Amino acid sequence: MRTRTRFCAFLCLLWLSAAAQANVTLRHIFSDNMVLQQGQPVPVFGTADLTEKITVTIAGQKADAVPEKDGTWVANLPALRAGGPFELVVRGTNTITLKNVLVGEVWIASGQSNMGFQLRQATTGTAAIANSANPMLRLFSVPLKGSPEPLADVNASWVEANPQTTPNFTAVGYFFARDLQKALGVPVGIINSSWGGTPAEAWTRPDFFTDPEYKATMDGWTKQLADYPAALEKYRTVTLPKWQEAVKQAKADGKPEPRRPNPPNGPDSQNRPGNLYNGMIYPLVPFAVKGAVWYQGEANSGRAYAYRKLLPAMVRTWRESFRQPQLSFYIAELAPYMAIKAEPSESTWAELREAQFLCTKALSPCGVAVTTDVGDPNDIHPKHKEPVGARLALQALAKTYGRQVVCDGPTYRDLKIEGAKARVGFDHADGGLVCRGDKLTGWAICGADRKWVNADAVIDGASVVVSSAAVTAPVAVRYAWADCPVVNLWNGAGLPAIPFRTDEWPGLTWPKPAN
Repeated sequence: MRTRTRFCAFLCLLWLSAAAQANVTLRHIFSDNMVLQQGQPVPVFGTADLTEKITVTIAGQKADAVPEKDGTWVANLPALRAGGPFELVVRGTNTITLKNVLVGEVWIASGQSNMGFQLRQATTGTAAIANSANPMLRLFSVPLKGSPEPLADVNASWVEANPQTTPNFTAVGYFFARDLQKALGVPVGIINSSWGGTPAEAWTRPDFFTDPEYKATMDGWTKQLADYPAALEKYRTVTLPKWQEAVKQAKADGKPEPRRPNPPNGPDSQNRPGNLYNGMIYPLVPFAVKGAVWYQGEANSGRAYAYRKLLPAMVRTWRESFRQPQLSFYIAELAPYMAIKAEPSESTWAELREAQFLCTKALSPCGVAVTTDVGDPNDIHPKHKEPVGARLALQALAKTYGRQVVCDGPTYRDLKIEGAKARVGFDHADGGLVCRGDKLTGWAICGADRKWVNADAVIDGASVVVSSAAVTAPVAVRYAWADCPVVNLWNGAGLPAIPFRTDEWPGLTWPKPAN
């Protein structure tokens, strides 16, 4: 009898295993409450037994698929029109029905901590949360996960925007999506895939780093991984116990608790090149999206010159992966931070902002949202996030959707030397150039000796005339060239001027000349 019972149980397990293999599944990016991209083919994808025939239907449209040899399948729906709610039905041996599905615009919000900065922490967050109920706005949060290999899926699902779901969502991403939805009048889905303190290398597809230029970086990681077991043991047995003792002492002395030390970088580290692409971007591929908004760069400021190549390359790898050659990409420039300096000096953060702006010249559609007015010299995470999201939305409305809105502040066009004065011409001086204050600030000028001094600056039509009694023969001008610039040039449309320099002299992060 016991043998027969065991045999029946064995047959039951075989049946359950076969049924599980035969079942059609969807990636978690497909769930109730989701938004599908309008106006372009929509891949729907998952896994199934090799013998399956899969049919996907929504809003009167239909697509079929059969699994590849690895069990994955993709059904490509034709372009859909905005609307809903609909049901998305996937049929194979089993049937999956997703409810409350909308069709509209889908965007990714990515970067490091200033993108991950939560709505409840923002200056205007409390009011925004109270008014966040919007069935036309949907949110998806990718769990934090670094991986040395591409991950097939993430454990998450879409939710409607409301006071219960928005507090911990990205503030910049929320404000961007909210403004976009209001302006377009169609559903908007926003996918938050961000992780504080992470470099752009981690978000870039790993095959990019076969470039010989990155050999030193990759060799460094090879050594770190080889040393990881010993480093981890030291962390557990020496570093953490010391920290725990420091915590006890701080409590006894009534002082703040010291920060917990970070563990050493290992194979799954969020900082390792390619790991966040593998763990937090690849699982979304090839979901149909319109574009991405990006707030990152603090972790790369010491390598700003290399960022000139890295950031456009990262975008290109995303475009290839999502099969969207024109994937829109809009960048929040680094906000002012660190000490305000009385005299002009070189700045790695200024060089990083320059690299962000240069990315817009290398790619299209692409643009930057200037943040010179919303920084905090004492906080790397400034709380004024609503203007950042609003300016990113203006970039998208103008450059992706063709709306007749002003999206850029005054942008450097040319330099003309007029004796002891330098005349700086601007594009995007919509409504005229405006000084928000008694006089223009944040300007520097130099002669052939390359010794920068603070400059006087006055608006003259669509240009600014810059001068200093200390420079009788100027050759170059800089504006907002500092870690924490204090500046006040705007256009009449209410947008701040983009930081710039007229010279191209090597900076702090440029490659050092060979001896």
